[in-house]
Amino acid sequence: MKKIILSLAFCLIASFTFAQTEYKGQKFGEAVTPGDVKPAAKMEAAMGSKTTTDMKIEGKVVDVCKKKGCWMTLEMANGEPMRVTFKDYAFFMPMDIVGKQVVLDGIAKKQTISVETLRHYAEDAKKSPEEVAKITDPKKELAFEAKGVVILDK
Repeated sequence: MKKIILSLAFCLIASFTFAQTEYKGQKFGEAVTPGDVKPAAKMEAAMGSKTTTDMKIEGKVVDVCKKKGCWMTLEMANGEPMRVTFKDYAFFMPMDIVGKQVVLDGIAKKQTISVETLRHYAEDAKKSPEEVAKITDPKKELAFEAKGVVILDK
């Protein structure tokens, strides 16, 4: 009986020791715990008919705000990058993470972006005044407001 109890105790200790409790990498904002992470490309399908929902996603960084890292975009299946902002501007991203994989915890959104906001984003991305002036229509898009981000060590 002692051997069975000791074996079970050893198995429990081993499982707790080897269980992944957090992602390895540079962390920003709130903790991002493993579990039920969707690829960014499947975010819209996972949302269904909801306009906002809490979820975790993983994706590849395509661009970062050139002024101070106050937003980033992730690669999406349709070729149109998805903008990620950070809850309450509580943290910013390093500007040298293009091409890196990230995991985010936050709120997925289907939204319409105003012309004024689109122009602001274009200015942040160092677009020319001519390119900014060409923005004349609002845009429907997917977006994500991250509470926490991990730049994965891969």
